[in-house]
Amino acid sequence: MKSVIRENGAEALAGLLVVLLAVWFAWFAWERTGGGGAANAIRVTAIFPNATGISVGTDVRVAGLKVGTVAAQMLDPQSFQVDVTLAIDPTVKIPKDSSAVISSEGLLGSSFIALQPGGDPATLKDGDTIVDTQGAIDMMSLIGQFINKSGSDAPGAAGGAASGK
Repeated sequence: MKSVIRENGAEALAGLLVVLLAVWFAWFAWERTGGGGAANAIRVTAIFPNATGISVGTDVRVAGLKVGTVAAQMLDPQSFQVDVTLAIDPTVKIPKDSSAVISSEGLLGSSFIALQPGGDPATLKDGDTIVDTQGAIDMMSLIGQFINKSGSDAPGAAGGAASGK
Protein backbone atom coordinates (compact mmCIF):
# COMPACT_ATOMS: atom_id res chain seq x y z
CA MET A 1 0.00 0.00 0.00
CA LYS A 2 2.84 2.39 0.84
CA SER A 3 4.42 1.83 -2.56
CA VAL A 4 1.15 2.74 -4.31
CA ILE A 5 0.94 6.02 -2.36
CA ARG A 6 4.60 6.80 -3.11
CA GLU A 7 4.17 6.07 -6.79
CA ASN A 8 0.89 8.00 -7.18
CA GLY A 9 1.34 10.72 -4.54
CA ALA A 10 1.59 13.55 -7.02
CA GLU A 11 -1.59 12.43 -8.81
CA ALA A 12 -3.45 12.09 -5.51
CA LEU A 13 -2.33 15.56 -4.44
CA ALA A 14 -3.42 17.04 -7.78
CA GLY A 15 -6.80 15.29 -7.46
CA LEU A 16 -7.27 16.64 -3.92
CA LEU A 17 -6.41 20.14 -5.15
CA VAL A 18 -9.02 19.87 -7.93
CA VAL A 19 -11.70 18.70 -5.47
CA LEU A 20 -10.90 21.53 -3.03
CA LEU A 21 -11.01 24.07 -5.88
CA ALA A 22 -14.42 22.74 -7.02
CA VAL A 23 -15.81 23.00 -3.46
CA TRP A 24 -14.50 26.57 -3.14
CA PHE A 25 -16.05 27.54 -6.49
CA ALA A 26 -19.43 26.05 -5.53
CA TRP A 27 -19.36 27.96 -2.22
CA PHE A 28 -18.36 31.20 -4.00
CA ALA A 29 -21.16 30.83 -6.57
CA TRP A 30 -23.71 30.09 -3.82
CA GLU A 31 -22.72 33.22 -1.89
CA ARG A 32 -22.56 35.46 -4.98
CA THR A 33 -26.01 34.54 -6.25
CA GLY A 34 -27.71 35.23 -2.94
CA GLY A 35 -28.26 31.58 -2.05
CA GLY A 36 -26.22 32.02 1.08
CA GLY A 37 -28.04 35.13 2.30
CA ALA A 38 -28.08 35.81 6.00
CA ALA A 39 -30.55 33.57 7.79
CA ASN A 40 -31.67 36.40 10.08
CA ALA A 41 -32.16 38.92 7.25
CA ILE A 42 -35.36 40.93 7.04
CA ARG A 43 -37.24 39.86 3.90
CA VAL A 44 -39.14 42.72 2.27
CA THR A 45 -40.97 42.77 -1.07
CA ALA A 46 -40.66 45.67 -3.52
CA ILE A 47 -43.00 45.89 -6.53
CA PHE A 48 -41.35 47.24 -9.70
CA PRO A 49 -42.93 47.97 -13.10
CA ASN A 50 -39.59 47.14 -14.79
CA ALA A 51 -36.73 45.19 -13.18
CA THR A 52 -34.25 45.22 -16.06
CA GLY A 53 -30.70 44.58 -14.86
CA ILE A 54 -31.72 43.14 -11.51
CA SER A 55 -31.20 39.46 -10.65
CA VAL A 56 -30.81 37.29 -7.58
CA GLY A 57 -27.70 38.44 -5.74
CA THR A 58 -27.89 42.07 -6.88
CA ASP A 59 -26.86 44.57 -4.19
CA VAL A 60 -29.37 46.57 -2.15
CA ARG A 61 -27.81 49.85 -1.00
CA VAL A 62 -28.57 52.80 1.22
CA ALA A 63 -26.47 55.92 0.58
CA GLY A 64 -24.12 53.82 -1.54
CA LEU A 65 -23.41 51.18 1.12
CA LYS A 66 -24.53 47.57 0.70
CA VAL A 67 -27.21 46.64 3.25
CA GLY A 68 -28.61 43.54 1.57
CA THR A 69 -29.18 41.56 -1.60
CA VAL A 70 -31.99 40.54 -3.93
CA ALA A 71 -33.17 37.14 -2.69
CA ALA A 72 -35.86 36.33 -5.29
CA GLN A 73 -37.86 37.68 -8.23
CA MET A 74 -41.30 36.74 -9.46
CA LEU A 75 -43.68 38.12 -12.10
CA ASP A 76 -47.12 38.91 -10.70
CA PRO A 77 -49.54 37.26 -13.19
CA GLN A 78 -52.36 39.77 -12.48
CA SER A 79 -50.49 43.09 -12.63
CA PHE A 80 -47.51 41.99 -14.76
CA GLN A 81 -45.19 43.76 -12.37
CA VAL A 82 -42.12 42.23 -10.75
CA ASP A 83 -42.21 41.26 -7.08
CA VAL A 84 -38.60 41.50 -5.87
CA THR A 85 -37.75 40.01 -2.47
CA LEU A 86 -35.00 41.93 -0.69
CA ALA A 87 -32.94 40.37 2.12
CA ILE A 88 -31.87 43.30 4.30
CA ASP A 89 -29.42 43.32 7.20
CA PRO A 90 -31.51 43.45 10.41
CA THR A 91 -29.07 45.86 12.09
CA VAL A 92 -30.00 48.54 9.55
CA LYS A 93 -33.29 50.13 10.61
CA ILE A 94 -34.97 51.37 7.42
CA PRO A 95 -38.13 53.53 7.78
CA LYS A 96 -41.39 51.93 6.70
CA ASP A 97 -42.17 54.70 4.16
CA SER A 98 -38.88 54.30 2.28
CA SER A 99 -38.77 54.03 -1.50
CA ALA A 100 -36.77 51.74 -3.79
CA VAL A 101 -35.15 52.75 -7.09
CA ILE A 102 -33.30 50.62 -9.61
CA SER A 103 -30.12 52.54 -10.32
CA SER A 104 -26.76 51.92 -11.97
CA GLU A 105 -23.14 52.80 -11.34
CA GLY A 106 -22.94 54.93 -14.47
CA LEU A 107 -23.73 54.47 -18.13
CA LEU A 108 -21.97 51.11 -18.38
CA GLY A 109 -22.02 50.12 -14.70
CA SER A 110 -23.95 47.32 -13.05
CA SER A 111 -27.43 47.83 -11.64
CA PHE A 112 -28.43 47.82 -7.97
CA ILE A 113 -31.45 48.70 -5.86
CA ALA A 114 -31.10 51.96 -3.96
CA LEU A 115 -33.31 52.36 -0.90
CA GLN A 116 -34.16 55.96 -0.12
CA PRO A 117 -35.13 56.27 3.55
CA GLY A 118 -38.37 58.02 4.44
CA GLY A 119 -39.26 59.81 7.66
CA ASP A 120 -41.56 57.30 9.38
CA PRO A 121 -40.36 56.34 12.88
CA ALA A 122 -41.64 52.77 12.30
CA THR A 123 -39.14 50.52 10.52
CA LEU A 124 -39.54 47.80 7.90
CA LYS A 125 -40.31 44.38 9.30
CA ASP A 126 -40.17 40.89 7.83
CA GLY A 127 -42.94 40.51 5.21
CA ASP A 128 -43.53 44.24 4.57
CA THR A 129 -43.97 45.62 1.04
CA ILE A 130 -42.38 48.70 -0.51
CA VAL A 131 -44.84 50.13 -3.04
CA ASP A 132 -43.10 53.45 -3.74
CA THR A 133 -40.68 52.20 -6.39
CA GLN A 134 -39.11 53.35 -9.63
CA GLY A 135 -38.16 50.76 -12.22
CA ALA A 136 -35.15 50.65 -14.48
CA ILE A 137 -34.77 53.26 -17.19
CA ASP A 138 -34.25 51.90 -20.70
CA MET A 139 -31.09 53.75 -21.72
CA MET A 140 -31.06 52.41 -25.29
CA SER A 141 -34.57 53.77 -25.86
CA LEU A 142 -33.58 57.18 -24.48
CA ILE A 143 -30.47 57.30 -26.66
CA GLY A 144 -32.53 56.26 -29.69
CA GLN A 145 -35.08 58.99 -29.03
CA PHE A 146 -32.30 61.56 -28.69
CA ILE A 147 -30.60 60.48 -31.92
CA ASN A 148 -33.85 60.31 -33.90
CA LYS A 149 -35.37 63.35 -32.17
CA SER A 150 -38.56 61.31 -31.85
CA GLY A 151 -39.58 63.09 -28.66
CA SER A 152 -39.54 66.62 -30.11
CA ASP A 153 -42.64 68.81 -29.84
CA ALA A 154 -41.50 71.15 -32.62
CA PRO A 155 -43.70 71.02 -35.76
CA GLY A 156 -41.96 69.39 -38.71
CA ALA A 157 -38.93 68.35 -36.66
CA ALA A 158 -39.00 64.78 -37.93
CA GLY A 159 -39.25 65.58 -41.64
CA GLY A 160 -37.45 68.94 -41.93
CA ALA A 161 -34.21 67.56 -43.40
CA ALA A 162 -35.94 65.10 -45.72
CA SER A 163 -38.21 67.71 -47.30
CA GLY A 164 -35.29 69.53 -48.93
CA LYS A 165 -35.71 72.85 -47.06
